[in-house]
Amino acid sequence: MASRTEAIMARKGEIMKRALGMDYAEFEQSPIAFDYEGMMAAHGYSLEDITRIQRAGGVGDTPLLELRNLTDLVRSYSEPGHGARIFVKDEAANMAGSFKDRRASVSIHVAKEKGYAGVIAATSGNYGAAVSSQAARASLKCIICQEAFDSRHVGQPEIIEKSRICEAFGAEVVQMTVGPELFSHMLELLDATGYFAASLYSSFGVSGIETLGAELVRDMIGQTGKAPDYVIVTHAGGGNTTGTARGVRRAGAADTRIVSASVDLSGLHMASDTDFNRKSFTTGHTGFGVPFATWPDRADVPRNAARSLRYMDRYLTVSQGEVFYVTEAMSKLEGLERGPSGNTAMTAAMSLARDLPRDATIVVQETEYTGAGKHHWAQLNFAREMGVEVLSGDPATSVPGKTIVIPERPEQIRAKDFDMAKMRRSYVRNALAHAGEGYVPTAEDIEFLAADTNSDAAAVEKIIADL
Repeated sequence: MASRTEAIMARKGEIMKRALGMDYAEFEQSPIAFDYEGMMAAHGYSLEDITRIQRAGGVGDTPLLELRNLTDLVRSYSEPGHGARIFVKDEAANMAGSFKDRRASVSIHVAKEKGYAGVIAATSGNYGAAVSSQAARASLKCIICQEAFDSRHVGQPEIIEKSRICEAFGAEVVQMTVGPELFSHMLELLDATGYFAASLYSSFGVSGIETLGAELVRDMIGQTGKAPDYVIVTHAGGGNTTGTARGVRRAGAADTRIVSASVDLSGLHMASDTDFNRKSFTTGHTGFGVPFATWPDRADVPRNAARSLRYMDRYLTVSQGEVFYVTEAMSKLEGLERGPSGNTAMTAAMSLARDLPRDATIVVQETEYTGAGKHHWAQLNFAREMGVEVLSGDPATSVPGKTIVIPERPEQIRAKDFDMAKMRRSYVRNALAHAGEGYVPTAEDIEFLAADTNSDAAAVEKIIADL
């Protein structure tokens, strides 16, 4: 199986050239550097074009809501004069209930326009629902490859819920056990069917998120008279951070700080059969966030359009118990019963808001739908079934895969800063390793690595020297 996986992954450039209509070789500049902006612009769609595509698909222009009750709660335990205003972009209002509809709408439009008979995506999450929904609207066939089970064929309730909704939209769902075959099997199916690759990591999909960043800046200026001070983004594979930040910048909000947020699942390996069901979050956690930030080109495309280190100013982590607490608080205080993914960023926002002045503004840039297996009570019950102890107390004492500690009081919610210098170092090390032993980076490589790590040439040169 390993040799079969390696063989198909070695052909991903050739397969994706047919399945996306894009030759990634055109953008390569060296074993390290490539023309990122050229790749992002190669599809030829302007932001206005993408907005029109999304409106035709029933996507975008979602409400921006000020969460006054949640802000008041934070202010009740903040220092005098502190407690920033918290807003949320309610992406659950999209067709399939998440911001992923923005990604899917562009890919499906391109597939239809180029005459493909169907689309294929590899995902265990909301993106599968989004692709299936948009494919149904465009009368295209759809296959979703989903990592669904451990070796005992036990699946998390959230993942099973995603399978159900994909099938409800008419997609064929290919379910797999946990392992390294998700992307390789997608490539095999693309090779066999000739369908379009609705990849999470293509420039089509990531460009689709730019409208979200631009919209929230427009909406905030309309409601408050200025762009937000902070935008907090749930971070997994990096597309959410990348697309949102690019949209914020394109809207002219150069001073808005971009903060990524993930659930801390350190110690759990996402490709481990035993660890797979000992986590209560299928996305938005460090098991995706850190590996994809430190080496984005581990994806199904030769060069990943989602390059989060380029854009994030801070990376905050929160615990599972804190997110479940905030999920409940959102329901009780704001009448918003939403899924856990966007509430990861909301948890980080509550922590950040207490340290900021009252006139500062924070936008949590997404919510997602909830229901059935996605509901937090279903996740907690499943955790207990998997032998994870669910407690109330100090969330700082939680141990991923062993305990989920629900806060007793909101002031116990405290996000932690992840060491971004360490991530930059890991990224540069990975880039050098993939370039090959003995490769000496050029000045062009240094410039690319500085941009890709949101640092500068001197910092990159120091990392290389240290390595």
